[in-house]
Amino acid sequence: MNCLAQKLISNAFIHRPFHSTVISRRFSTQYHGTTILCVRKNGKVCMMGDGMVSMGSMIVKPNAKKIRVIQNKTDDGKGTIVGFAGSTADAFTLVERLEVKLDEYPGQLARSSVELAKGWRTDKYLRRLEASLLVADEQVSLELTGNGDVLESSDGILGVGSGSPYAIAAARALIDIEELSAEDIAHRAMKVASNMCVHTNDNFTKEIMESKEKKGGDGDKLNE
Repeated sequence: MNCLAQKLISNAFIHRPFHSTVISRRFSTQYHGTTILCVRKNGKVCMMGDGMVSMGSMIVKPNAKKIRVIQNKTDDGKGTIVGFAGSTADAFTLVERLEVKLDEYPGQLARSSVELAKGWRTDKYLRRLEASLLVADEQVSLELTGNGDVLESSDGILGVGSGSPYAIAAARALIDIEELSAEDIAHRAMKVASNMCVHTNDNFTKEIMESKEKKGGDGDKLNE
């Protein structure tokens, strides 16, 4: 009986998913070692990310900038905020492709994102890229994945990366507090994520822009 119990306990520990490098590789396309959060509230949109770059269990760089702004080619001076989680080279490849789509469809972030997602899903080269993107302009915030998904949040909060579940949960708990701005919520939520996720630090970078209510029908277009 003792031998049987010992074997059962041993097997239970072998199959536990916690802290397993094998499991982390298996789900590497879903969770990447960073946290990017986007919050939209009261006429502002704030995207914030941590600065940690890790290789396995080693910290390579603590102050990387994982958020960029793509300037529009038009004369309105407005742009698109992009944040990424995953392989840096893969993410920059996708950002470059997104920039091309934005040049092709100026001022139409939703359509540009859908076109990028189509290529990401079907192209033999692009579908091997391991990264996730958050994109936001004055009208809409979207999450792009290699599965061909273009996701828009119903509450103005989006996140990607290993610490995103903690950041999203904290942001949703704070979003109804009137005196907190989008930046305040993002900073507090990212602080929670940095305290809970070992792959997220508190060296935050951010981009903020004015936002406005999107025109009706955009959400329907994303679901078609």
